[in-house]
Amino acid sequence: MLPDLERLIALQRIDSTAADARRRLAEEPERERVFEARIETLRLKVTAAKEQLADNQRVRRGVEKDVAVHQGRLSKFREQLMSVKTNVEYQAMQKEIEFAQREVKALEDQILERMLEADDLTAAAKRAELELASEQKAVEAERRLQSTEHDELKQSLERVSQERADLVTALDPKMLVLFDLVSKRRNGVAVAEARDGICTICHVRLRPQVFNTVRRNEEIVQCDSCNRILYFTPAAPASAEAAAQPAP
Repeated sequence: MLPDLERLIALQRIDSTAADARRRLAEEPERERVFEARIETLRLKVTAAKEQLADNQRVRRGVEKDVAVHQGRLSKFREQLMSVKTNVEYQAMQKEIEFAQREVKALEDQILERMLEADDLTAAAKRAELELASEQKAVEAERRLQSTEHDELKQSLERVSQERADLVTALDPKMLVLFDLVSKRRNGVAVAEARDGICTICHVRLRPQVFNTVRRNEEIVQCDSCNRILYFTPAAPASAEAAAQPAP
């Protein structure tokens, strides 16, 4: 293979590795926002569950106060019942007592419903808290992984930066100018493999004579469509052991 072509292929691998590392680093703030959103969603769920439980308790206390009021009226009516002098007064007082008793029964039923509802709401609040705690642990684990990846990406950038500098010194300056020009125009990808007569990046079929030239890897050839520098990877030779295997 032409030495400069080999260097250009290596340079492309280095630049692609660096671009991927920079992309991953640039995505970190967005990943952090996603982490926060996941936790905040469950925080809101916990808050809503606790608010529902608090509302339930507040309503139940109100109903209990109403029960106390009606029970006070009942006590008063019973006391008055002992002092009535006519049958009409007695019947009227009995009606008041029955009405108050029905009110107390209805209110006590409401209290029971609220108590049963409170059990469900308490369980829901506990589940929400457990979900939040579990998600916080998961996010912290992912943050630790991201921190490790951050350090690795930084180290990778430093390493490939030095490799690029060393490689560029050995490369023909004209080839570097060509590489940089195509790279800027083609989203950072200046070198492409040609396979089966096609540029694997733009997927345009090469002219037969062009592909034959590329297959030799002895000169710099650019794709007629995307202008990327082309190279060819020969098929790996079959191993001696594989060649010795009888045909099925």
